[in-house]
Amino acid sequence: MVEHLQPVALAALVGIGGTAFMDIWAQTQRRLFGIPALDYCMVGRWLGHLPKGRMRHQSIAKAPQLRGECTLGWIAHYAIGVAFAGLLVAIWGVDWIGQPTLAPALTIGLATVLAPFLILQPGMGAGIAASKTPKPNTARLRSLVAHLSFGLGLYLSAVLLALLL
Repeated sequence: MVEHLQPVALAALVGIGGTAFMDIWAQTQRRLFGIPALDYCMVGRWLGHLPKGRMRHQSIAKAPQLRGECTLGWIAHYAIGVAFAGLLVAIWGVDWIGQPTLAPALTIGLATVLAPFLILQPGMGAGIAASKTPKPNTARLRSLVAHLSFGLGLYLSAVLLALLL
């Protein structure tokens, strides 16, 4: 069982797995349907400008490039996934990982879509819930699918972890 691992370690494993599943799903959509994946270098650029006091951009793509922005973006992507998995464990308890159910994982996945809608997209110049993009509803749907895939990945990671431990 999972009792011999610390809750932080368990959340980290589930979060990394959920985030990796989200990335695999994004690459599958890109290959099969031509749907572009989020460029985490742009996330890193946005994060890299935060210490300089710049939270909002007209267009993050037009903001000055920063050294290490891609690395920063990818590390942040996985760290955020781990943090959201920590939220799942904090709400439903570490026992959820030993006996995972789908609803809590999808609930967290669905709730996490608020982060891009209310923080990342406005900060990068896309507006609240992608309102300033050419096709806001398409962007919203893609965000929703991405975050639900993260939720499914959390569940599948916990199932795998429960089987292995």
